[in-house]
Amino acid sequence: MRDRTRYLYLAVIVAVLAGIVVGFVWPDVGQALKPLGTGFVALIKMMISPIIFCTIVLGVGSVTKAASVGKVGGLALGYFLVMSTVALVIGLVVGNLIDPGSGLHLTAAAKEAAAAEAAKGEATNTVDFLLGIIPTTLVSAFTEGQVLQTLLVALLTGFALQAMGPKGAPVLTAIGHIQRLVFRILAMIMWAAPVGAFGAIAAVVGATGVDALKSLAVIMAAFYLTCALFVGVVLGALLWLVARINLWSLLRYLGREFLLILSTSSSESALPRLIAKMEHMGVSRTVAGITVPTGYSFNLDGTAIYLTMATLFIASATGDPLRFGEQLGLLLFMMIASKGAAGVTGAGLATLAGGLQSHRPELVDGVGLIVGIDRFMSEARALTNFAGNAVATVLVGTWTGGFDRERALQVLAGQDPFDEATLLDEDEREPEPPTAPADREMSPV
Repeated sequence: MRDRTRYLYLAVIVAVLAGIVVGFVWPDVGQALKPLGTGFVALIKMMISPIIFCTIVLGVGSVTKAASVGKVGGLALGYFLVMSTVALVIGLVVGNLIDPGSGLHLTAAAKEAAAAEAAKGEATNTVDFLLGIIPTTLVSAFTEGQVLQTLLVALLTGFALQAMGPKGAPVLTAIGHIQRLVFRILAMIMWAAPVGAFGAIAAVVGATGVDALKSLAVIMAAFYLTCALFVGVVLGALLWLVARINLWSLLRYLGREFLLILSTSSSESALPRLIAKMEHMGVSRTVAGITVPTGYSFNLDGTAIYLTMATLFIASATGDPLRFGEQLGLLLFMMIASKGAAGVTGAGLATLAGGLQSHRPELVDGVGLIVGIDRFMSEARALTNFAGNAVATVLVGTWTGGFDRERALQVLAGQDPFDEATLLDEDEREPEPPTAPADREMSPV
């Protein structure tokens, strides 16, 4: 079964290339294929809530002290805040150096596109954002697909099982069985990846074409380069200094996830696999279960860089460049606003438009200048966000003692391959036999 998955991802590559050809040669056909990509991403998102719930409940419920969970969450949020700030500063520096927006002009169509994005991205205030984390009912978080709501319910369930002591062991065992079922379903869905990738790429190439990219090549190239430098230099140095793990080995280990994100332009499509792969690599279940889902809402390094550079680009293109003080104020505002839009498809563009609408409405029309290439920039955002969350999980695990470096080196060297067929380490996840002591379920991972 493990060898068969190689053909799956080769098929994804072929499908992406075929989608590009169809989009260029028959653009109308390419756009008509969009539901294929949308449907595949929807199938993946369908599995996110149950996977997060099972992973976090098993992780929290198996820890003997609640303080350990609080330490992981606190360190993760502190790290996310620092790295978002670093990403904003890097985007600010590059955006001011290249000044890519000069010489462009708005059209009526661009203004209409900008107005539509601003309507979708109305900024959410802090109170509404916090209240939105609380689901309507205990199970509505699963039906509505809200990551933060699922996270809250899972934490409450995990702490409740933790407080039950040995009596909670049967429930943990049952959830362990459910987790195996959910990951098995996800492994089956992944075989539809080539079809989804073909439809998604054909649609975006058919809708955008080449002409829309020519005048905006500078901002695209600068954004991709900035993201690459952030991942390679900042994240790479941190990963080596803290965990003594080579960044390129980690990125190679996650290569199939990056391919999946590139073909679907959605980092959410790889969230369940990231949790599974981090656990397989030696990150404790508690750290992976808390850091990865939280990072998908709060650790948006690529989105932070995008908001910075896009804002400076729009201000320059509309002939209303921002002074340094205005840049800082607007970008801090957008960093907060981006948390409220986390997890929404196209959140980067909608957040940009909504933030400008509420903070500098005279710049909103400029959003129309980048609507045409936002899909291509969203791929770099998603890849950077994903890389940032993978590195963050290893770092938080190292700081909290929840990372087995020796196992990680073994896995990254290819000595213990990840089981692509089940997305689980079956030998480690089998439920306890009836004669085993119940208290093992409550021991730290």
